[in-house]
Order: sequence, then C-alpha cells, then structure tokens
Amino acid sequence: MPAAASDPVWGLLARVLDPEIPVLSIVDLGIVREVRREGDGRLRVAITPTYSGCPATEVIRKLVRSALDAGGYADAILEEALSPPWTSDWLTPAGREKLRAFGIAPPEETVTSPRQILRPPAVSCPRCGSRDTARVSEFGSTPCKAHYRCSACAEPFDYFKCL
Repeated sequence: MPAAASDPVWGLLARVLDPEIPVLSIVDLGIVREVRREGDGRLRVAITPTYSGCPATEVIRKLVRSALDAGGYADAILEEALSPPWTSDWLTPAGREKLRAFGIAPPEETVTSPRQILRPPAVSCPRCGSRDTARVSEFGSTPCKAHYRCSACAEPFDYFKCL
C-alpha cells in the first residue's frame, strides 16, 4: 500500500500513532488505504477502520486530519474506504515486529474462513517464542486482542487477533 518512502504525505501519516497501540503508526497498521492527488490538485487520503465497531476510528480520523492540517494539507479530502474491509494481513512486517517487541503477539495466520475465528489459534509467546500458550480470555485490553498466557515462561500477553 505505501508509496515510496520519500513521499512526504506517507511520511507524515507514518508519524500518526494508533491510539490503542501507540507503538504502531496507522501506516504500520495498514489502515491508510490510499493517498492520491485529484485532477484539481487536491490531496485525497482514504483510511479503513480495522473493524466497524472500533472505538478508535473517530480518534484516528481526528489525528489524521490534524496531521494533514499541520503538514500544510488543510484542503485534503479525508474519507473512509470500507470495501474491501481491513484485514490483519495488511499489518506491515515492521508493524508485526513492533507488536512483538512491545509484548503483543502479532497475528500468525490469514483468515480464509469465518470458522477460523471460532477456534483459538496456536500463538507464539512474544517474550520467549514458545508455542506452549493458552487463551485465557477471548478479549484482551481491546476488543481486537485476546488474552493469552505462556506455559513456558508463565507470562501473560495479548494476541492481536486475525481479522
């Protein structure tokens, strides 16, 4: 999704942090869908919420608007792109590594069927790497995460769900 790293708008958006997981930018998260210039020269930025009920969506919209305004793009058009829906596959490799370093296990598999959501996946502990882990709760610190515990190192951790 991101254009060249030298694009100043993508660079600006890469500094907008997710309010629920502040080690990730909205670019790391993969919710910046598009940045393009319209025929009249105006900038258009499309973002996709991680899911329809995400409580951070409005906060993210305001953060993006503030960043665009501060960056000299006050006339930019900011829109939500709802189709196709966001998927955890859109997390960047750097974003996945940032999650792991922060102590949150990143999604490990692509969801190809709704049935996958019903069974807890095998999850590697972000601290010791063991796959001897167990889901403690379907929900962690936010609805998009589940709470796990590692049997090897006994540490609790959140798992960013595959969506």
